[in-house]
Amino acid sequence: MEAALLGLCNWSTLGVCAALKLPQISAVLAARSARGLSLPSLLLELAGFLVFLRYQCYYGYPPLTYLEYPILIAQDVILLLCIFHFNGNVKQATPHIAALVSSWFVLSLQKWIIDLTMNLCTFISAASKLAQLQCLWKTRDSGTVSALTWSLSSYTCATRIITTLMTTNDFTILLRFVIMLALNIWVTVTVLRYQKTTIKAE
Repeated sequence: MEAALLGLCNWSTLGVCAALKLPQISAVLAARSARGLSLPSLLLELAGFLVFLRYQCYYGYPPLTYLEYPILIAQDVILLLCIFHFNGNVKQATPHIAALVSSWFVLSLQKWIIDLTMNLCTFISAASKLAQLQCLWKTRDSGTVSALTWSLSSYTCATRIITTLMTTNDFTILLRFVIMLALNIWVTVTVLRYQKTTIKAE
């Protein structure tokens, strides 16, 4: 029973993550605008994903517990390029991507570096959600922000809480997923609220 539940959570998470950012990317491409999206939020999210993936690889955790992160990072990079493209400054994406690539190698130079950054990872990821919330509160307009993407993120956090409890039982990782679940739900509710406000205004 436990093996079946673990398999369901792992594979459903991978399936959801394979399309997680597609609604957001589609919304941006359709509107030809990145209105409502927070660039700092996306950059912080990318940093958080990268640290988390490197940590899992470094300690040799089961691949099925983190296999979605390369997929999410690739989708975030595409979304990042879309934002820079529609803001008219694609070249500015280069230093950000270079910093992310170089950090992959720096993180594993010493054990204390990867441990320290993993402890900070929860704060980095939380900051990314709060940056998006701040953008929504400031503009009071969800713009092209996809509620579906954020609700799917909530689902993957919930499944990862289950898989972490059933496999590594790593408290640092578990705490991260609990906090991310709460913040993802908060962003989803905020996006839906401002979508309704915009519809009523129209």
